[in-house]
Amino acid sequence: MRNLMFELWYFFLANLRASYFGAFLLSIFLVTEVVTVPFISRYDFIFLAAISFQLCALVFRFERPREFLVIFLFHILATGMELFKTHPAIGSWTYPAMGGVVFALGTVPLFSGFLYSAVGSYISRAFTFLKLSYEQFPAYVHVWILAALIYINFFTHHFVYDIRYLLFAYVFILFWRTKVHFQVYEKVRTLPFLVTAVLVALFVWIAENIGTFTAIWLYPSQLEYWHLVSLNKLGSWFLLLILSFALVSIIYRDKLRSN
Repeated sequence: MRNLMFELWYFFLANLRASYFGAFLLSIFLVTEVVTVPFISRYDFIFLAAISFQLCALVFRFERPREFLVIFLFHILATGMELFKTHPAIGSWTYPAMGGVVFALGTVPLFSGFLYSAVGSYISRAFTFLKLSYEQFPAYVHVWILAALIYINFFTHHFVYDIRYLLFAYVFILFWRTKVHFQVYEKVRTLPFLVTAVLVALFVWIAENIGTFTAIWLYPSQLEYWHLVSLNKLGSWFLLLILSFALVSIIYRDKLRSN
């Protein structure tokens, strides 16, 4: 029992260290909900805080340049999706405090890309702090085909058939044998890849509820009064995690074993 408690404690610490950027963003959301920052819009303050945090992470070597470049790529892809999703003709969600924002592109405050980058940052740092390795990993070309289809479907499902259920089936076919090995204390533990992806998607959904609770962004159904984000969003976050994993795995190919 004592070893199990140590195991759980170190597992918590490892995940906390891996999610430090996401935890930082959530703390800024909560602080700016109760404290008005003078002379600057809330979104601009979050953007500058996120930029400063990332620069400090590079300067003090919490992140390596190659990790930063992958996260930056994800930021660009995410901003493109945000521009589409927040367009008035689509209106998947809105940013209600856009008045006076300087660092913005159309309907999108530039800090929004960091919301997705935080997911990529967590996956990247988890490779180090949880000593991740993967067994029975599918052929890399299929992972990239899947990632491309996921990203495209985020746009096209507004106009043509939503293929997310086909994508879920594709994910299952590719990863049902894949195992994740991790170590935070003495023993190397193993979990099915699909289980870990669902659990991480659940935590991202919880973080999303914190974001909407602080009115950083809102879904149309939350404009009159706040309520929990629909559990249906778990599916979207699950697919986004697969896309994030594909991007991050660029720099961790040595940890992915196909047999």
